[in-house]
Amino acid sequence: MEFGLHIGTRGCLVTRDNMIRLATSAEAQGYGTIGVADHLIVPTRTDVRYPYTESGIWPGAPSGECLDAIATLAFLAGCTQRIRLLTSVVVVPHRPAILTAKLYLTADVLSGGRVIAGIGTGWMKEEFAALEAPAFADRGAVTDEYLQAWLKLWTEDRPAMAGAHVNFDAVVFEPKPVARPHPPIWVGGESAPALRRAVKYGDAWYPVSNNAQILLDTPAKLRAGIERLHRAAEKAGRDPGSIDIAYVWFKPPSWDMVRTADGGRQMFTGGRDAMLEDAAAFAAVGVRHMIVYQQQPTIEQTLDIQQRFAEDVVQSR
Repeated sequence: MEFGLHIGTRGCLVTRDNMIRLATSAEAQGYGTIGVADHLIVPTRTDVRYPYTESGIWPGAPSGECLDAIATLAFLAGCTQRIRLLTSVVVVPHRPAILTAKLYLTADVLSGGRVIAGIGTGWMKEEFAALEAPAFADRGAVTDEYLQAWLKLWTEDRPAMAGAHVNFDAVVFEPKPVARPHPPIWVGGESAPALRRAVKYGDAWYPVSNNAQILLDTPAKLRAGIERLHRAAEKAGRDPGSIDIAYVWFKPPSWDMVRTADGGRQMFTGGRDAMLEDAAAFAAVGVRHMIVYQQQPTIEQTLDIQQRFAEDVVQSR
């Protein structure tokens, strides 16, 4: 199982020097992927509960800091040589389809084919409104059509499309990606529509551990999710084994024991041996790419936990 990092472009990671330090050290430590979160603009208030914290409050809300995710991948491409570069995840309807396909293509070429398009449909209605994006209620259908457009643009010599949200013809979209046949698409989301989207478009399913509505924070719960994915694949006539499993563990590792609400031990807490057991348990249910959130308030704290997790877990497997 490969390990990677998930980062938000806020706090200590909105500076050039700190981003370079994190990326170059992660590559040297043996991490396989850097995943970058996506926001373009931050409304000062939202009526939507953030799905991925117990409080329902989005951690990026207080400062509003955010760098563009795909531009950040292109920057990281110039700082690194091996590590793969992932949007974790890009909100597909936030950017026009052709623009997004070109941004990914650019990062792919400049990285030598190391980019992964992690995708989702978005959760914050007010952000859609501020961006004058397609209607929030239509985000699922828009996402599907934009993905179809990306695939045409990335793989066809003379791409053309006539859809409800994307129309182009008589165009040249070059160069083609270094990654063949195209940058891998990792489909985020835990819902039934997300599973269907992963089956139809995904090279991998990319759920997160702590969606409050569909909690996947243990190997057993994740196994049940993977079984739902496989049933959806079989129903659609796709080989379930052709869909890779990537996974975001959305709580920082802790070498102190952390208890869950039911009194159990929270995964990836309690020390090296416990963490190695957790990694093995997730690998046993099918996880091939484990992306772990490690960002702390300062770059020194972030690099410290990154180094310690690398020594105890990443390099021990």
